[in-house]
Amino acid sequence: MELSLLKALNEERAARRAAVLITDTASGEARLVKESEAAGDPLAGELSRRLRSGRSGMLEDGRTFLTVAVPPPRLVAIGAVHISQALAPMAKLAGLDVTIIDPRTAFATEERFPGVSLIAEWPEEALKNIPFDAYTAVAALTHDPKIDDFPLREALAAGCFYVGALGSRKTHGKRVERLLEAGVGSADVERIHAPIGLDIAAASPAEIAVAVLAEVIAALRKGPSMAREAA
Repeated sequence: MELSLLKALNEERAARRAAVLITDTASGEARLVKESEAAGDPLAGELSRRLRSGRSGMLEDGRTFLTVAVPPPRLVAIGAVHISQALAPMAKLAGLDVTIIDPRTAFATEERFPGVSLIAEWPEEALKNIPFDAYTAVAALTHDPKIDDFPLREALAAGCFYVGALGSRKTHGKRVERLLEAGVGSADVERIHAPIGLDIAAASPAEIAVAVLAEVIAALRKGPSMAREAA
């Protein structure tokens, strides 16, 4: 690989941006396509599928190899609640990097979340060190606007691939009013999955966690719009 290509690829990786290295195995020529440029590439359809799956591989022509570099997806749960206790280990098994943020130190304890990245700070402080990006899913689970609203606004602004919020339709209606008053656009507000999780009639915290994780995975692998259709 040419040094310039390697440098460009490493820059994308360091910034948690996806890219695809396209190599003609017959000639050895290679080029790098950043995710932001993929839609305009002659291989746009194939690149879209590969970026969604994260899988490298040879094309049907038998000579073009795609090396897909996709940032590890992560799930940030706002709220060290019972749902998060069930969600965190399942999400880790599914390959997601999990972080729990909750300023309530009575809930955000290592005893309740063993082996999980736990930040017992207000989201306004915590997100200074772990800003959201397009490969982050955000699940707001506290029911408390003082804790949930800021990360929801940040998630929408950052283009997170999944944004969900716990609460009834009435609760979400009030949330929508607050977000609109705060200057969030209506199109962005409509991206919030609420009520959160696939509609599987989940009742217990563990069942709700299953529904949330399924919706997150659908958004990651199928795209946000397809995940919404499945909900």
